[in-house]
Amino acid sequence: MIKNNHRMELESFDLKVLIVDDEKANRKILKELLQEQAKIIFAKNGEQAIEFAKKHVPDLILLDVVMPDKSGFDVIEVIKNDPVTMATSVIFITGLANCNDEEKGFALGGCDYIYKPFNTNIVSARISTHLELIQQRKMLDSIAHVDALTGISNRRKLDKVLNDELAANKRDKKQLLVAMLDVDYFKQFNDHYGHGAGDIALKKIASLFREVLNRPRDFVARYGGEEFTVILPDCNEQGASLVLNNIVKALAAKEIVHEYSDAAKYLTISVGAILVNGEQAYNVQQVLDTADRLLYQAKNNGRNQVVLECL
Repeated sequence: MIKNNHRMELESFDLKVLIVDDEKANRKILKELLQEQAKIIFAKNGEQAIEFAKKHVPDLILLDVVMPDKSGFDVIEVIKNDPVTMATSVIFITGLANCNDEEKGFALGGCDYIYKPFNTNIVSARISTHLELIQQRKMLDSIAHVDALTGISNRRKLDKVLNDELAANKRDKKQLLVAMLDVDYFKQFNDHYGHGAGDIALKKIASLFREVLNRPRDFVARYGGEEFTVILPDCNEQGASLVLNNIVKALAAKEIVHEYSDAAKYLTISVGAILVNGEQAYNVQQVLDTADRLLYQAKNNGRNQVVLECL
């Protein structure tokens, strides 16, 4: 591995590679080439490839073109039309050198072709190049989509994630929780304790989200100032209420003194949240506006509480 100021090391991010091939010998060869660079997941056919892609959301898929149930072309169409997996890079694996197939694969969103029988040096070089490009993309994405103060996602990332999750929720006919959270009497906190203390408080609040939200697709972003947004896919009313109240309790447990609050002697948070029914169509702004309205209802009711509504 090349290590200098112009190239990023592969260990910077934990990469996942899904190897899809119905032949065990091919899976074994590819595993031996990649096991030191990424976490390896295997699929033996097209249906399993789609299932594991949605479950694990790999960074790269090595996808056999010819399989007994679905072709690699069928699989990539599903993957590239799913908001959860559409950004995943796909390299086709094939034993047939056919220009028409290559053109079709690239048109469907593939980024490269690997031919059988494998030349291990060529395969290793090509895959390593794509993994490094993925690393660079992840690094740029993290810089563009992370809030500089708190280290969690920013508003730009929120808009993209919410748009994707609303599409996935409509497709899967499930429920999606979207919550707006606002720190109570934060202006008074900044005015009396200073903006430095306010910044420290916001960092502590960001850290509690990492403690409470633990499913892979659970998401939190700093909406702006002292406001945050939480997105929980596939979440029912009971689960939503439990998680949101756990956030309120987790902040109370930190006991960040706020002598100038009318809600409590410690820093508190108000929450307005909606459960979006996948049977209905809502856009990003409609959902955020509704959650914001419920947030103001929580504040008008006395703050330091959750108001949850099902759409």
